[in-house]
Amino acid sequence: MKRLHVHVGVNDLEESIRFYSVLFAAEPAVVKPDYAKWMLEDPRVNFAISAGNHAATGIEHLGIQVEEPAELAEVYGRLESAGRPVLEEGATTCCYAKSEKSWIADPQGVVWETFLTTGEATVYGDSPELTAISAQAGTTACCAPDLPAAPAKTACCG
Repeated sequence: MKRLHVHVGVNDLEESIRFYSVLFAAEPAVVKPDYAKWMLEDPRVNFAISAGNHAATGIEHLGIQVEEPAELAEVYGRLESAGRPVLEEGATTCCYAKSEKSWIADPQGVVWETFLTTGEATVYGDSPELTAISAQAGTTACCAPDLPAAPAKTACCG
């Protein structure tokens, strides 16, 4: 069974852990000095946050997490059919987990990862070079490239 993955960069990890724990009515399954993750069943999502050098503030990337190698092969097939560059990272360590993963960016440059977690890791991990799939050159965050800044917000409701 697949699970949606959302990774958000935050300024204050402790404050964000408190907020999301209340929002989800659950404590995180993983807490590190620079990272937290909730594995929720309702809604079925792997929701992660990072602070510091690992993530720009805001939506870092989205993903599809699978539970079986056959599901990963199915999703990889969909990536290949999407007609966009795919970065097959393979076996890697990211976000305190060992996994098998690939990356793709949608037409707007939103980065998606597809992955199968195979175990835990004692380190956050390293970032792949994703410029081939992202509209923005350069990567500084672990697991995903910096995304373009959001446009300035304007008041909409008087």
